[in-house]
Amino acid sequence: MAHATTAPARRNLLEILTVLAGIALLVALSVEIIGGDHTHFSRPYLLVQLVVCIIFLCDFFVRWAASEQRGRFFGRHLFYLLISIPWLNIIHWSGGHLTHDWGMIVGLLPLLRAFLAMVIIVRWLVEGTRMRRLLAAYVFTVVVFTYISALVFYDYEQPVNDKLDGFGNALWWAWMNVTTVGAAIFPVTAVGKVTCVLLPSLGMMFFPIFTTYVLQEYTHKKEADQ
Repeated sequence: MAHATTAPARRNLLEILTVLAGIALLVALSVEIIGGDHTHFSRPYLLVQLVVCIIFLCDFFVRWAASEQRGRFFGRHLFYLLISIPWLNIIHWSGGHLTHDWGMIVGLLPLLRAFLAMVIIVRWLVEGTRMRRLLAAYVFTVVVFTYISALVFYDYEQPVNDKLDGFGNALWWAWMNVTTVGAAIFPVTAVGKVTCVLLPSLGMMFFPIFTTYVLQEYTHKKEADQ
């Protein structure tokens, strides 16, 4: 019985640790992009990514070992394993060379693992109906994805886009695009253009969910008053 109660507590602890590691990785990425030279990755950033990936891998293998159907668990969660591997560090140790642009894409993979864990935590913390949990998770997704898009846009566009003056402008550009209003800063790189398409698409997906939530809350309140 003690072992049965310890296992869920251990998994919850690992889940919280995973979220904290993800936040640390996001902070490190922000410092690297905003204060970096947009050419090379610093050693502190590579170290943070390595530590975070080790935490993600520990979380995966602990859950795999505790699973009753390990083969099925491994197959269903293989994607989590692949994005938890510190590919950027492995390439760096092996002497391989990646351009900063490709390195940034590879470096974002562990952040995707952290983001998935954060969404689960957000839905777990929010009390209420399933629709309210979905809305909270989606609002969190919009906020985080918009911020990461601003980071990526700034990293790729800053060296070549004359209209981009500082990270503040990149953040403003991202929020204007996710609200489908648009901004007077036009992307010139391929990554910037793709991000410019994805942000309004994400914003347009938000409005039906928000409208459904408002209608559902209004209906429940009206039924309660009657």
